[in-house]
Amino acid sequence: MMERRMDTALLVLLMGHLAAALEVPLDPKVLEELPQPPTITHQSPKDYIIDPRENIVIHCDAKGKPHPSFSWTRNGTHFDIDEDANVVMRPHSGTLVVDISREKADHYEGVYQCTARNKHGTAVSHNIVIRQSRSPLWSKERIKPIVVQEGVSLVLPCRPPAGLPPPIIFWMDNNFQRLPQSSRVSQSLNGDLYFSNVLREDSRNDYICYARFPHTQTIQQKQPITVKVLNQDPVDERKPTFLIPSGSSSSQTVLRGQVLELECIAEGLPTPEIYWTKVSGDLPAQRWSFLYYKKNLRIVNASASDAGDYRCGAKNKLGSVHHTIHVSVKASPYWISGAPRNLVLAPGENGVLTCRASGTPKPSITWLMNGIPIENSPKDLSRKVEDDTIIFTDIQMGSSAVYQCNVSNGHGYLMANAFVNVLSEPPRVLTPADKVYQVIKNHRARIDCAFFGSPIPKITWFKDSRSSTLDGDPYIQHDNGTLEIHTAQARNSGKYTCAARNMLGIFENHVYLEVKEPTRILKQPEYKVVQRGRSVVFECKVKHDPTLVPTMTWLKDDGELPDDERLIVDSDSLTITDVTESDGGVYTCVMNTTLDHDSASAELTVVEATPTPAVVYERPDPPTDLELTDQKKRSVQLTWTPGDEHNSPIQKFLIQYDDSLHHRGHWHNLTEVPGTRTTAHLKLSPYVHHTFRVLALNAMGFSRPSFPSRMFKTEPAAPDENPKDVEGFGTEHDNLVISWKPLTGLQSNGPGLRYRVMWRQKAVESDWSTVTVSNNSRFVVSGTPTFVPYELKVQAVNDHGVGPEPDIAHGYSGEDLPVAAPENVQLVVLNSTLAEVHWDPVPHKLIRGHLKGYKVYYWKERSLHKHNPFHMEKLILMFSGNHSHGMVPGLHPFSLYSFNVRVYNGKGEGPVSPTQQFETPEGVPGAPTSLIVTNSNLDTLTLEWSPPHDRKGRITGYTLKYQPVNNSNELGPVEELALLANETSVTLPNLKYSTRYKFYLNAKTVKGEGPVISQEAVTIVDEALPVSPFGNVSSSVGEDGALISWEYWGPEKNVYVEYIVENTVASRQVDIATQGWFIGLMCAIALLILILLIICFIQRNKGGKYPVKEKEDAHTDPEFQPMKEDDCTFGEYSDNEDHKPLKGSRTPSNGTVKRDDSDDSLVDYGEGGDGQFNEDGSFIGQYSGKSGSRDTAVGHESSEAPSPINAMNSLNSFV
Repeated sequence: MMERRMDTALLVLLMGHLAAALEVPLDPKVLEELPQPPTITHQSPKDYIIDPRENIVIHCDAKGKPHPSFSWTRNGTHFDIDEDANVVMRPHSGTLVVDISREKADHYEGVYQCTARNKHGTAVSHNIVIRQSRSPLWSKERIKPIVVQEGVSLVLPCRPPAGLPPPIIFWMDNNFQRLPQSSRVSQSLNGDLYFSNVLREDSRNDYICYARFPHTQTIQQKQPITVKVLNQDPVDERKPTFLIPSGSSSSQTVLRGQVLELECIAEGLPTPEIYWTKVSGDLPAQRWSFLYYKKNLRIVNASASDAGDYRCGAKNKLGSVHHTIHVSVKASPYWISGAPRNLVLAPGENGVLTCRASGTPKPSITWLMNGIPIENSPKDLSRKVEDDTIIFTDIQMGSSAVYQCNVSNGHGYLMANAFVNVLSEPPRVLTPADKVYQVIKNHRARIDCAFFGSPIPKITWFKDSRSSTLDGDPYIQHDNGTLEIHTAQARNSGKYTCAARNMLGIFENHVYLEVKEPTRILKQPEYKVVQRGRSVVFECKVKHDPTLVPTMTWLKDDGELPDDERLIVDSDSLTITDVTESDGGVYTCVMNTTLDHDSASAELTVVEATPTPAVVYERPDPPTDLELTDQKKRSVQLTWTPGDEHNSPIQKFLIQYDDSLHHRGHWHNLTEVPGTRTTAHLKLSPYVHHTFRVLALNAMGFSRPSFPSRMFKTEPAAPDENPKDVEGFGTEHDNLVISWKPLTGLQSNGPGLRYRVMWRQKAVESDWSTVTVSNNSRFVVSGTPTFVPYELKVQAVNDHGVGPEPDIAHGYSGEDLPVAAPENVQLVVLNSTLAEVHWDPVPHKLIRGHLKGYKVYYWKERSLHKHNPFHMEKLILMFSGNHSHGMVPGLHPFSLYSFNVRVYNGKGEGPVSPTQQFETPEGVPGAPTSLIVTNSNLDTLTLEWSPPHDRKGRITGYTLKYQPVNNSNELGPVEELALLANETSVTLPNLKYSTRYKFYLNAKTVKGEGPVISQEAVTIVDEALPVSPFGNVSSSVGEDGALISWEYWGPEKNVYVEYIVENTVASRQVDIATQGWFIGLMCAIALLILILLIICFIQRNKGGKYPVKEKEDAHTDPEFQPMKEDDCTFGEYSDNEDHKPLKGSRTPSNGTVKRDDSDDSLVDYGEGGDGQFNEDGSFIGQYSGKSGSRDTAVGHESSEAPSPINAMNSLNSFV
């Protein structure tokens, strides 16, 4: 249950025909403004026994506005505190502190009374009788030894000195050990020690009576008594006689509420047995008990019903004896309906002060006003005294006072103060505003509304929308303003308003209730049997409300976990490593939140790790003997007998049921119970024909199901719940479809399930429309206005009643197309490819549906350049409903666009806004489409190009840059030429013959220049003969082979080197062809060469050519290649490694071509086998290449098959 925090004092309301009682609150903000007569809040007890060793403190505290002043009387006369230096009064209080260091405490014994007064009245305390506690010493006496014959009775007197309060008596020996007591030997109420008969073992010299004085915590000791028992003359057996009380009857008086103690002690031989009866009735249940071996009958909290005759009897085998005790019950005054209560009345109101008390004999009642007998007080026409009642009629301002009621008889008195405060105060609520109450679902919730006002305000509660007051089920409103919900549900969460109202005004206060999901352990720790030295894990998985912070705690045997690093606590588990015998026990996981908790336990059994005979573990046998008992409307108790566990403890039982009425033949899980239980109390649903069965689970799995129980039918009832997921929507513009999730047969609770569907327009004062449907989960309301909000309710009904009051759901009738287009549509062009469009949102009532958003339609009408094609493709941009502007990206520069805007809802699009047009500015053009060299002469070259495909504006001209590239791949000076926009070719004169040039061309608009396209060309030496791109071809022979070098400036991407190896010189003139070793060596070499040829052929096909085309078009801008100042040569031509010149190659004597500083070789630049060497090794080939090879993709091979020599060359280059 949710803990309630009261920020103010409890506000008590008692309203009747004439009476209204109101406790003035202690809230400081209220007290600052509110006048109040004095009220005694703390006073010392009537009978005040003081310790003479400590200062005397006599309490008297009171409240009031203004704060009261205090005075005292002593023994009926004024006690002048200022005249006694030993007495001081505490500040802001009437409490007296008496310093007894200079004066004895008994000097201040007497009867004291405190008075507290302010201008609104006077309150007085009861009489406080101050007495000093006393613990006098035993008078010195010489006690003679007592000599008795065995078997006679004996009484050892104690007779302690009179103390204040009376002492507690007990008997001990010299070793401070209590003397043993029995039915033969016992202590009486007055402290004497009685022997029904004495025995030889009763002889001793240390019978000592002790008296303990509780107030001073002192113990006094009587002189030891010596008892000597003789057995010289045996005593005959005798029947019982009473030692106390004497005679055949006696009487005793007890006060109501005190303890009645009746005593009968008998002597006799053998020892008598005591018994008790009440002559006029039975002994009071639970209030009576026997003490001292039935010799004492004790009745606590005595009442008038305990009066009468009580008979005690004593018997042994020789006879019996009886004694009758007549008990009278008197009563000091006591309240019948409580002490008089304070009255807070408004002018003109009526009220009653009641002082209703009783007692035996009947007490007398006297009234005082402000401490003065009421008959001597000023007359008040609105006041009338009638015995124990004062009636106030049409009370007026100025009648405030404190009244004292004194009730007394011969056994005591009662005295109480009650003020009458005449106030005119508007209502106010004292509970803090916006206070949040939290409670767990299905628990009781209480929401406070502490209030004050005069006249007493009326309290009204509202929830959320304040549609109605909360004065019926499930709400209970208490007199003190508290609102109670017996079983809180999630739907009870929300904002609550407490309104306090009287004739002077109204005051409202808002508080909040949050209903939280309960904390539940989903996976409980399980029973574990673990060998010593192993590890074990207990799992504890918990579900809790996500807004509450959980705390997991583990306990062992209901105590804290041992402080041991072997115990590892995680968020949802406990791990114990290296288990020992001391780890055995019961482990409990406890999940706490600020509102609730849940716990689960499991036992750990530790066994020895030594090998043991194999134990056969099996699933348990099914439970038997299912029996149904304690049958009620919605519950039944199921019991069963467990089957054999088969060496594995049963962990739990699963209870299932079959509903032969709604779903025959299908077993459903109902609940689970721990394996230690064989009984389950089952909560059932109405209108179900239940048949139960039970399954047992151990570590090996579930048992077979038990035989079914007999059928148990629950009676039909009204539905307990209503359909869920109630929704309202429209399929047409003039209808409302109300849908819900229907109840299942099990949820129907009875036959004739149907649904009461209710609807009404929201925010319109209208009654609920109602229709009842069955066998359906939706209802269509026709003729509704277009898209208006509705409140909806669906209530379950069956033949036995209606379900609970349903929650209100909300929905809308059908949508229709919007009837208005966005207005004030404007577009701002941000750059050549981006624009921003703005519009004013369409009013909600013109949308006629759920606003989905806005659509911007735009399309390109045409390019502003006359040569560009005409486009008409429409594009759509969609923006969510909370947007009133958006970006239009991806536009084409230098184009004319049209656009409009539409709003759309769930039904579709609305009208189109007026179509507008806008132009995008020019952009930077693309690169020219092509650049080719069409005529190459000795000193001139002709270039032709095509304009850019993507002009993005008006072409204002072209820029052509070119520079020479020498044989060392170094760049020469850059020449720049500006060309007109309508030009598509140019002839460059005065070029150097037999020189390679690189050209760069780009177009430009008013926005700037576009990217370049590049090309290379070579001027020729002679127009009749083509110029070879090779030069300085030479070869030399060294120790490690032949070195072949050349220079190349051609445009082709592949160069091949071919050569022939001739063995014309023999080292010896010996014919070894016929030698066996030579023939074997040659065969081995031939086989090795064959293998190598196959590998080389494969490698050659994979990539024997070195591609350079992919680097051709990536030259850097020639403007960033300056001439070298020191030798007037061109800067090194580096175009990301494109067209690097061949600096030379070396060919070793074994026929391979080795690469030196350059990564390129003639083999890499050859195209098939066109380049050949003649027999003497001279180069007879001619540079060959196909003009189309420039466009060949990188990595393409020659269509001609390579020669074996080329294959060997490629292999050696690879190696």
